[in-house]
Amino acid sequence: MTNVLSAVAWPYANGPRHIGHVAGFGVPSDVFSRYMRMAGHDVLMVSGSDEHGTPILVLADAAGQPALDFVNLNHEIIAHELADLGCSYDLYTRTTTGNHYLVVQELFRRCLANGYFVEHGQAVALDPVTGRTLPDRYIEGTCPICGYAEARGDQCDNCGNQLDPTDLINPRSKIDGKTPDFVETQHWFLDLPALAAGLEEWLDEREASGTWRPNVIRFTRNILKEIRTRSMTRDIDWGIPVPGWENQPTKRFYVWFDAVIGYLSAAIEWARRSGDPEAWRRWWNDPSALSYYFMGKDNIVFHAQIWPAELLAYNGEGSRGGEPGEFGRLNLPTEVVSSEFLTMGDQQFSSSRGHVLYVRDVLERYGPDPLRYFICAAGPESSDAAFTWAEFVQRNNSELVAGWGNLVNRTATMIAKNFGEIPPRADLEPVDEAVLAACRTGFDTVGDLLAHHKLRAAIAEAMRVVGEVNKYLTATEPYKMKDPAQRERLATVLHVAAQCVSDCNTILAPFLPHSANKVHRVLGGEGELMPMPRIEQVDELDPGAGAGLQSYPVITGDYTGTPRWASCPITVGAPVAKPTPVFTKLDPAVIEEELGRLG
Repeated sequence: MTNVLSAVAWPYANGPRHIGHVAGFGVPSDVFSRYMRMAGHDVLMVSGSDEHGTPILVLADAAGQPALDFVNLNHEIIAHELADLGCSYDLYTRTTTGNHYLVVQELFRRCLANGYFVEHGQAVALDPVTGRTLPDRYIEGTCPICGYAEARGDQCDNCGNQLDPTDLINPRSKIDGKTPDFVETQHWFLDLPALAAGLEEWLDEREASGTWRPNVIRFTRNILKEIRTRSMTRDIDWGIPVPGWENQPTKRFYVWFDAVIGYLSAAIEWARRSGDPEAWRRWWNDPSALSYYFMGKDNIVFHAQIWPAELLAYNGEGSRGGEPGEFGRLNLPTEVVSSEFLTMGDQQFSSSRGHVLYVRDVLERYGPDPLRYFICAAGPESSDAAFTWAEFVQRNNSELVAGWGNLVNRTATMIAKNFGEIPPRADLEPVDEAVLAACRTGFDTVGDLLAHHKLRAAIAEAMRVVGEVNKYLTATEPYKMKDPAQRERLATVLHVAAQCVSDCNTILAPFLPHSANKVHRVLGGEGELMPMPRIEQVDELDPGAGAGLQSYPVITGDYTGTPRWASCPITVGAPVAKPTPVFTKLDPAVIEEELGRLG
């Protein structure tokens, strides 16, 4: 058994999530985490709502709300969306907690003591109307490196290079289009050049492992070539206070400094709530533990450079040396699992332009598993992928309904009609042995693909096994076995079919946990096959340290009942009634209806 940290990108609490968001971080991380639990590993899956930064202030002002009220609302919305999607977090928390504030401040103090923070002036962009600091991502202009006209103030999405707002040609505010005023103020900078050798050594080890997606390694290598100090504080009054600057209430940590520390703070909060405050160390201090970070490709720089650099600085493993603080030596990421973008047809998702599909709307109209299936089968795993309603309906109807749903329905219907329970089997014939072997082999092939984050190939292989079982029923024709003399053979074929359905259900369970529980009950099982997450209201652990929370909702769950990743013998005599369909066939008219909603 291995300790596996599943570190899932923190959604920004600026509003509901659209399906492009969960295609990048939500579904891939949950499928992997569920599989690793089934494979016998001790998984800790953590994340939370990212709630600081100027964009929150801008949106809260527009909504006429205090920033804390604004993020309270959005945190609850996002938590319910992810829980209803089936994301099996051990803890989904938030960055406004006192626990998070204290962990961030401890990391800063140790990195500073180790010599990896330097203080100097920086030209800061101010809105000429409000005088408020403009965040880097709220400034656009022409990239000085590649000439892209819509580069952001922190990074050019066209060439991938890191930028500062002052680098941009003709910078402008994304809020009102005005040219920002640049004023020099003092800030703390993370000395990335002093950590470059450590980062390169870590990347060499990771590349040698051969597990990283090539695009992530290439991108990370490229940004390492241009490494420079990065400002980790901002002139803003919403965020985590900077130790030593308590007399400057408008100095706070950069949202991207504090957000990535959330993986550690969430693990610590989980441990504190579990009754064993030191339990988090099994995933963070044990050198044999594995850690996987899930996100979209626009966040690679922060997870493959900034966060590893912060960890190296805390550990004292840069050119200036040093020693770890109270958290001990912290593990660097084993793998940064970055997905590409899911587009809406041939266009990027855009909430501001109304070109968007919100997770809540899809869940309410079609349920979670059809969306999860589409993301796994056609999502942006290693290249950008397009969501279209035509493909969504086609995959639901021809694969989920006609393939997997049909196998479950026809098997259960024949068992209910002929026996009313799982029948015993007699001696197996070669055709029976072959299909059972195909299902057993599926555990190996699908499991290996899931362990290497190849969801598209994994679900295709799982559905290929489903196809083999459907072929078995077609070849054996149990529906034609009417003669009493054939009853023993009928019982054997239906027993084998039920065993295969049970095996396929286990193989598909990480992808489709909600329907896995339905199929489990169709075959006479009780309770849940796949444990599901729940929303729980918790009290603030450190009420004097954070943004002023008293209590807040989190996602958590008890996943100790997760089944093993192996064939489990079915129970002879388990009752099987005439089933209702597990999946719903969609009328093709849905396509035009949904396109109409989008205008």
